[in-house]
Amino acid sequence: MADCRGMRVIIDATPLLVRSAGVKNYLYHWIMHLRRVAGGASVGTFPAMDRVRPLTHEASVADPLRTFGGLAALAISNHSALPMLDWLTRGADVFHASVLVRHPPSRARLTATVHDLTGFLMPELHPRSNLVAEESFTQLARRADGLIAVSECTRQDAIRALGIAPEKICTIHSGVADSFFDPPAALVNDVRMRYGLQRPFVLFVGTIEPRKNIDLLLDAYEALPGSLRDHYELVVAGPVGWAGGPTLARLESVRYLGYVPELDLAPLTAAAEVFVYPSLYEGFGFPVVQAMAAGVAVITSNVSSLPEVAGNTALLVDPRSQSELRAALVRLLGSADLRRALALAGRERARQFRWEVCARKSLEFFRHITGE
Repeated sequence: MADCRGMRVIIDATPLLVRSAGVKNYLYHWIMHLRRVAGGASVGTFPAMDRVRPLTHEASVADPLRTFGGLAALAISNHSALPMLDWLTRGADVFHASVLVRHPPSRARLTATVHDLTGFLMPELHPRSNLVAEESFTQLARRADGLIAVSECTRQDAIRALGIAPEKICTIHSGVADSFFDPPAALVNDVRMRYGLQRPFVLFVGTIEPRKNIDLLLDAYEALPGSLRDHYELVVAGPVGWAGGPTLARLESVRYLGYVPELDLAPLTAAAEVFVYPSLYEGFGFPVVQAMAAGVAVITSNVSSLPEVAGNTALLVDPRSQSELRAALVRLLGSADLRRALALAGRERARQFRWEVCARKSLEFFRHITGE
């Protein structure tokens, strides 16, 4: 355990109280491992949460009273002149903000994690509410004392798109939960039975929204030879996001599972023959790393952070090209040897992305910010 008795960090954990995907996944595991490495007394949260429920992306991980109180305090802080966060975070050396905070405390050093820049680079893929939140977060990021980027791609995008000074932002890769490494065969078989997955399948996991590029995946799958479609089912798992209506209608032609609980996600991923993720932009790409950890061959995009994360352990395709994605599916589904080779290499690469490593590097970042 690291000695952090001279430093007190408070992390804005309000995204854990609402429906969220990647950011919630990051905060949940990051805070848990920061406390494990640094000691619980050194890493606090706003609102204070000593205990949390198991991770779910569909609801709060705190009890109802803590959830209501935390969101009420956030609303008062965001929409009034009261220095609510100064009161609630007194004694903190560092306040690590999320995209939900509008008025961070003035007495602590300010930091934040930059997860992606899609609001700036691809605004046409987002509703106005997302863009407003991104603009507010950008103003906060520009005056922060230091920033974490979840990939080098995201760091470079922040420097270029937001004008962040290079020395103010450092890359600390996110991690992958231990549960994705070699889930027990009994759990994998149980998930197959409960979801009725009798045939071998190609899997996509992600929110149903434009950036995930699911329509191109459906086009490529529909263009496969009939023999491959007869043998391999396409399975899509994930909650409905924004602008998902037309895509949802198309998902009726494949197996759409909707939101899959976190406990089922690792064995579901491990059950797949191939994992495909043709996203148009990712700041890190949790589903890709999770599939690699689970020992599943991956096809993903050759843009944003995805080549950085996957390295040479996945087939990379142009996410704007149906023909490239189709060709990659044909190649991978037609070769058990290639699937096996990519799966083994991917699992080994995924071991580089561990939450304990992320937590230790994050504590070094906080020490640098405080001058320790």
